[in-house]
Amino acid sequence: MTDDQSVILPHKLLVTALCKQILAIIENIKVYDKQISQLFNSMPDAELFDSLPGTGLCLAPRLLAAIGEDRSRFNSAQEIQNYAGLSPVTERSGQKSWVHWRWQCSKFVRQSFIEWSAKSVNQSYWAGLYYAKQRSKGKSHQSAVRALAYKWVRIVYKCWKTRTPYNESKYLKALKERNSPLLAT
Repeated sequence: MTDDQSVILPHKLLVTALCKQILAIIENIKVYDKQISQLFNSMPDAELFDSLPGTGLCLAPRLLAAIGEDRSRFNSAQEIQNYAGLSPVTERSGQKSWVHWRWQCSKFVRQSFIEWSAKSVNQSYWAGLYYAKQRSKGKSHQSAVRALAYKWVRIVYKCWKTRTPYNESKYLKALKERNSPLLAT
């Protein structure tokens, strides 16, 4: 590259200054993380969102913040799906039809559900099966994860409305009792 000290020295100083800034930011992030964790754990619905597979320390508080604790805010899972931008929109004009995702929605909420759904594939048996089935139909990773997020919202809504933590074995039993094609694989 170069051994010109007039180039190396200022860049060395810049890297040192940037590293010090990064270390300061990391310390501030730790303070935020601690505050978020304390606030989240003090909320009545913390156990419910902690019970969701793959939520972890980041996504459980994000999902709780997205949905909130006011049970009168949403009257159906469809309302949450629309709010989060997960339900598709179909436009028709004449004989043409076009399906796309919602543009007018909370991007933070949509991203939270999509990120969580992607993580749940490795944490939830049925979610892994559903994702694999979507991929085998030729859907892209993002499309399969969005479809999974759409499904997850219905489950979260039911748990949220009844104030019941998610239970994977209970859900798998319900799928089996309904002879779900998902478990037929």
